[in-house]
Amino acid sequence: MISSVHALLPPSLSPLRSSYHYRTETHHLRHVAPMRFRAASICGLPSETVPSLCFSVRQSVLQIGLKRISAGLRPVAAAAAAGVPDPDGDPNASPAPQSQDPTGGGSEDAGSYDRSSSDGVKKKSNSRLNLAIVFGFWYFQNVVFNIYNKKVLNVFPYPWLLASFQLLAGSLWMCALWLSGLQPFPRPLGRRFFLALLGPALFHTVGHISACVSFSKVAVSFTHVIKASEPVFSVLFSALLGVRLYPLPVWLSVLPIVAGCSLAAVTEVSFDAQGLWGALISNVGFVFRNIYSKKSLQDFTHVNGLNLYGWISIVSLLYLFPVAIFVEGSQWVEGFRRALVAVPTPWTLYVWVLLSGIFYHLYNQSSYQALDEISPLTFSVGNTMKRVVVIVASVLVFRNPIRPLNALGSAIAIFGTFLYSQATTMGSKSGKKDIPERKS
Repeated sequence: MISSVHALLPPSLSPLRSSYHYRTETHHLRHVAPMRFRAASICGLPSETVPSLCFSVRQSVLQIGLKRISAGLRPVAAAAAAGVPDPDGDPNASPAPQSQDPTGGGSEDAGSYDRSSSDGVKKKSNSRLNLAIVFGFWYFQNVVFNIYNKKVLNVFPYPWLLASFQLLAGSLWMCALWLSGLQPFPRPLGRRFFLALLGPALFHTVGHISACVSFSKVAVSFTHVIKASEPVFSVLFSALLGVRLYPLPVWLSVLPIVAGCSLAAVTEVSFDAQGLWGALISNVGFVFRNIYSKKSLQDFTHVNGLNLYGWISIVSLLYLFPVAIFVEGSQWVEGFRRALVAVPTPWTLYVWVLLSGIFYHLYNQSSYQALDEISPLTFSVGNTMKRVVVIVASVLVFRNPIRPLNALGSAIAIFGTFLYSQATTMGSKSGKKDIPERKS
């Protein structure tokens, strides 16, 4: 911000401007650049990795801060638009005088329409820019998580411990946001809230650990292709449990998903039964999480999406870590020794684990922020395109061999998810409602 202000200085103050740039560039060359180079070289990472992590974390914090500032300014703006004096300003101030129409027909001036239209254009452009930024960081953080998550699992194939650490990183991150005041703490909560949270958190735990197990067994691209079949389970279990009755176009839209996933599974080079079942169980877990969240948490509308996800992460960590110790705890020490041999330096492994944990929470945080800003249809389309970006990025990074039929099956499955999102939106507009709860 300071640099942008100095860039706007008039030519008469150009010596001040040039001296400022000289000092900042000298400070960067002497202090910042060597620190980045040393940190990256110690961790065995490219020199751009450390600043990109700092930039992504800083951007996520700024998104929360700007959201709170805009929310606080809305009442003031509304009061000013209505002619009410600012409560923090002069208490004796009177409303701004309005120009009267000489004919007595109204109080709007001649240029009010032009100003309102220009303000509408500015708001549209700002909303589009904000949406592009949110989507960009959502995709970027998801790609970084998948890459470093797979890198860790390649040298340390113990997904239960890694999944527990990722939930721990998210829990600590939310606690830091609540303590710093950047994210308002939801009040009141009470015993009923935590009892209602137990079911969704359990299914979230099942979905997360199953996906992590799948990542440890097969390629990232194959896991995401199978996870694209989540709408199939959503339609099926919603109908079986009597939650929602989907129209016929929605049922037809899931057929390409089934066909594409089947073709991709048959032709997958790195096929593994545990990897396939892990991705399928992950879909089931997340579908049940969404269904029971709507049922059990509908009375707690004062808890927004980000706070709800924070509490789900904390409860899921309490679920997962004791089971992780029981399942693979006896193998962690020996596996850690082998992992240290497989990487250039110990700090390389530490940074990979840290990045996987931080970006796991950051991309979920960005997805909740995106869902608050856009419609469910736009979010579904964006989520479909996100899988395409992650699959392409993982293939480029890990150089996984892909057969033509496998690529065709993946494309059909992803296109089926797009058709599903279109069909569900059309069904909602046509008046299809959730099935009423059955009374015993």
